[in-house]
Amino acid sequence: MTRLNVLLVVSPLLLATAGCQAMKSANPLSPDVAGPIPGVTISAPKPLDPNGAKVAVDKQPVTLMVENSSTTGPRPLSYVFEVATDATFTNKVFSRSGITPGDGRTSVRLPDPLSTGRSYYWRSRAEDGANTGPYSSPANFDVFTPIVIDQPQLLSPANNAKVGSLRPTFTFANVSRSGPVGAIAYLIEISDTDSFANKVATWTVAEQPNQTSSQPPQDGEYGKYLLWHVRAYDPTTVGPWSKVQAFSMPDVPPPPPPPPTPGPGPGPVGDWQSCGAVAGAPLVACVHGAVNPAHTPEGAFEVIKRVAWLLRGQGAGLLIKNGGENIVAWKGYSFAAARICYPDGHIYKLLTDVPTTNGPTWSDNDFVDRSLYVPAIDPR
Repeated sequence: MTRLNVLLVVSPLLLATAGCQAMKSANPLSPDVAGPIPGVTISAPKPLDPNGAKVAVDKQPVTLMVENSSTTGPRPLSYVFEVATDATFTNKVFSRSGITPGDGRTSVRLPDPLSTGRSYYWRSRAEDGANTGPYSSPANFDVFTPIVIDQPQLLSPANNAKVGSLRPTFTFANVSRSGPVGAIAYLIEISDTDSFANKVATWTVAEQPNQTSSQPPQDGEYGKYLLWHVRAYDPTTVGPWSKVQAFSMPDVPPPPPPPPTPGPGPGPVGDWQSCGAVAGAPLVACVHGAVNPAHTPEGAFEVIKRVAWLLRGQGAGLLIKNGGENIVAWKGYSFAAARICYPDGHIYKLLTDVPTTNGPTWSDNDFVDRSLYVPAIDPR
């Protein structure tokens, strides 16, 4: 009888203990629960950033961000992030799990910079310890070394200088640059306003060793006050403008002097004018007014020497007297004679007489020995 009572007392205690154990095992938040919980689904996170971006090598390490997943289960989620150099994630360069979700979005910063000059792929998934969601679709980004092109330094023309040509040479030091720069060229602009709204000239030139020089494609204008600046560029990157420098174009030159009027040279011989010759003589230049020795102290020879010089284009020269001596001046108050000779020996005589005041007259004196011809002498 006693033994039976003991068994009855113990049996309820054992049943209570077993019931508690069964309830503990059924709790989905218990760490003892292993494997997927039936009926729980977890969606894939949505990659946000970077996605198709280019990341400069000096803007690292990269931070990856996703829009959080949803779950039908009661357990909290954590996230896995992976980065690889290929879209199949065979070559992983980063992997981390157990990342606590953020409020609506979850992010992770990579511990180290990635190598430059290549593309990377990344993905993420959520899990709750018992259930695992699918990976997101892969996102990608490129890490690159940026091209930096500096500001050119202007050399010539110097600021506020006056150039000596309507097409001056512009010279500037080649720019400093870094990164994978391509072929460098320069854009040069000239303007008459500091805003460069009105461009007088604009052209490009390929870079030359050490420094680059170039002339504008057309002449400028005299007397202009202008400004110029330069910028460098390669096929993908444009550098900043240089500082602006001013310069002045050459002054407007004075008009050229009129061509000199042929004259007889020094001496009080009156005004020269064209007149006709007699007896078929060529056009000659006459002295208007009295040219006889009384009014022309240097003599008739000086007069005819001047006339011969004016007619030199027709071959006129002087006659040699006495077969060897140049003709000399005859001075006197009654009559003076001198002669113009042509290479063929034809001569003309210039007559001056004291009573005459209307200038010389001409007479044809036929021919003489051609050896007596002497070229005209410049009376000046």
